[in-house]
Parts: sequence; structure tokens; C-alpha cells
Amino acid sequence: QVQLVESGGGLVQPGGSLRLSCAASGSVFNLYTMGWFRQTPGKQREPVAGISSDGTTNYADSVKGRFTISRDNAKNTVYLQMDSLNPEDTAIYYCNAARWAVSELLQYWGQGTQVTVSS
Repeated sequence: QVQLVESGGGLVQPGGSLRLSCAASGSVFNLYTMGWFRQTPGKQREPVAGISSDGTTNYADSVKGRFTISRDNAKNTVYLQMDSLNPEDTAIYYCNAARWAVSELLQYWGQGTQVTVSS
């Protein structure tokens, strides 16, 4: 069982920055693709950014150039640096860990952390 603990959410003004952290349990962190998703009321959870075990990253078009995902395998932690925030970024942000085990996709989720962008 993989446990994910998120931190760093809060209230920030438009144009401001925030850094989210996700600490993972277990000894196979380096085998997982890590990602951040977000969800607003009435909407489905959507992917924001992902980083593979080899460091390859991808981003949703809406956050490209503003958000940066990174990982520290020695600390079993993934980060999301969020710059130039706007009100549309307001959501609950969830940490995700995923990997293929044989033919089964294993996925784990954090509890979510609220990010509110408002003046």
C-alpha cells in the first residue's frame, strides 16, 4: 500500500506562487510515475502535470510555462511549483502515483489540498 501525504496548499493572490509537496511511503517510489490532478465542484478530476520514473514531464496546456513538476527520489517526494497563478487555478489538488504491475495499472491518491487564488 502506497500512502501519499500532501502539503502546501492555501490562499494566494493572482500572479502569486505556491509550492505543493507530496510525500510518499514505500521503498519503490522510483518506479512510479507521479502526477498532480485538480478538481473543482461539479467537474471531473483532470490531470495537471506528470513526471515519469526517468524524469520525463508533461503538462496540461492550461499550465504550461507556469507550473513545474519535479521529484526527489531520495526523499520519496514530488513537488509542484506553481507560478503566475490565476483564479482559474483554484481547485483541490491531488497527488497521484501510478505504475504498471504486469498488465494491471496501480494507482494511489492523496487526500487533496485546497488551492485558492483570489484577490
